[in-house]
Amino acid sequence: MDGPLIVQGDASVLLEVAAPGAGDAREQLARFAELVKAPEHVHTYRITPLSVWNAAAAGMRAEEMVAALRRWSRYQVPPAVIRTVNDLALRFGRVALMPGEDGLIRVAADSAEVHEALAHDRLLAPYFSGRTDGAEWLVPEIERGRLKRALAYAGWPAVDHVGYIDGVPLGLSLREDAGIRLRHYQEEATASFLATGEGVVVLPCGAGKTVVGMAVMARLGMRTLILVTSVTAAQQWRAELLDKTDLESEKIGLYTGRSKEIRPVTVATYQVLTHRTSHTAEMPHLGLLRRQGWGLVIYDEVHVLPAPVFQTTSEIQARRRLGLSATLVREDGLERDVFALVGPKRYDVPWKELEIQGWIAAAHCVEIRVPVSRELRMAYARAPGRARPQVAADNPQKRPLVERLLSRHRGLPVLIIGTYVSQLEALAAQLGAPILTGKTGQRRRDRLFADFRSGTLKVLVVSKVANYAVDLPDAAVAIQVSGSFGSRQEEAQRLGRILRPKSGKNQAHFYALVSQDTVEQDFAERRHLFLAEQGYEYEILTAKELTEGADA
Repeated sequence: MDGPLIVQGDASVLLEVAAPGAGDAREQLARFAELVKAPEHVHTYRITPLSVWNAAAAGMRAEEMVAALRRWSRYQVPPAVIRTVNDLALRFGRVALMPGEDGLIRVAADSAEVHEALAHDRLLAPYFSGRTDGAEWLVPEIERGRLKRALAYAGWPAVDHVGYIDGVPLGLSLREDAGIRLRHYQEEATASFLATGEGVVVLPCGAGKTVVGMAVMARLGMRTLILVTSVTAAQQWRAELLDKTDLESEKIGLYTGRSKEIRPVTVATYQVLTHRTSHTAEMPHLGLLRRQGWGLVIYDEVHVLPAPVFQTTSEIQARRRLGLSATLVREDGLERDVFALVGPKRYDVPWKELEIQGWIAAAHCVEIRVPVSRELRMAYARAPGRARPQVAADNPQKRPLVERLLSRHRGLPVLIIGTYVSQLEALAAQLGAPILTGKTGQRRRDRLFADFRSGTLKVLVVSKVANYAVDLPDAAVAIQVSGSFGSRQEEAQRLGRILRPKSGKNQAHFYALVSQDTVEQDFAERRHLFLAEQGYEYEILTAKELTEGADA
């Protein structure tokens, strides 16, 4: 068969993008393999323990994974890869955590061989100090999270049957009288989480992750702590709860740097939880995670979960935990910690599938290669390695291209997004547009967001503060003038800013301006992994091609 896949003996898989059946093959492969490289014609995936375990946790069997490889592979699948997939998938759940007595949990293995493997693993030795008559290990409940993390790193991802504290009851429901009804994928995501009580739901920005969180809250009916990335995100969660549920305002509290309200539903920022006066001081607010009778903790944008919150998360395993994210990729490699401490991926749906169904806008993605002058090239060559990304980002030849793109999309709401404040300030001054950065006061932020949503403001220049959980539902065009070191998280968030459904053609446009033959071009290739993961095609144009196309 002339299939689109070439499966290699090292568990990497090549996908020929233009081959017949490539789209269907990509959709199946992405469920249990991670995309690691996405040049124009051939994409490279890798089958990893975590990718297989997440697929297994979502209900995909080893037989289905192997069948997909055989169905789409151009050549015979190497037997070693089939064994790897089978072995990894079968490892999931061979160790189970069970309820015990007197503050202990039982750790059970499904065979004597696995039991012995656990007993002799140095990562697990600190936890296994006693055993029952039935040859199960006994571990203190307080170690539940750290044990699950150690098991994942030792290659034995556990299924947790210990159960959860119900927490203080809280009655709320979605406002169906106001037309708040779950879309089919939101219903599926909610049910997938409730089947276990822990895990991550992955949906694109604009597809209603917040509604999934509220649906879970309504079904469970328990006191809830919601953790978010910023004060703006906290305020927006509060507004969404008031708009879409029957909760009264006095039952929703904000726990941020500006206020410390603890209510039956409390929305807190990661920043305030990890705040401390010095590197050696205690984090006084982290105790909020352990107190107040929470029955549910929601981690918004779980892929940015700070390390100190990871540590505390390991101590609250008795609470149901829902992670919400547009992508589970972490640039620090701690995806396995999310898997162990918050839970495995319970639900994911390809962005392109939601686009086809009309739930998010169609996105036209274009990378524009911008020439670099001789003077800038010399400055770039002389700059220290750490300074080169900003030197490349400050390429003045990007500025006329921004103006040309604004002219092309005149009348549409446009976000100009970047990393370096000096570059953005120069652009904002040139365009006569307002700018929003980390130094912008909350009142001005709220006013700019409101003006942008209302349509009175058509162009807004934003720094990284707009990456996460900022509700800009009417953005139709994003122009990215600089990015952060090839971060797929950032690419997902920035693209997500323009994906809410649009009237008419339901079309959005995403442009990335990249200085040619610099580190920006390398970063762009890594960021585009995210676009390829979701099935997006993207054009690569030179500045000259863009100009000629606009003038034609």
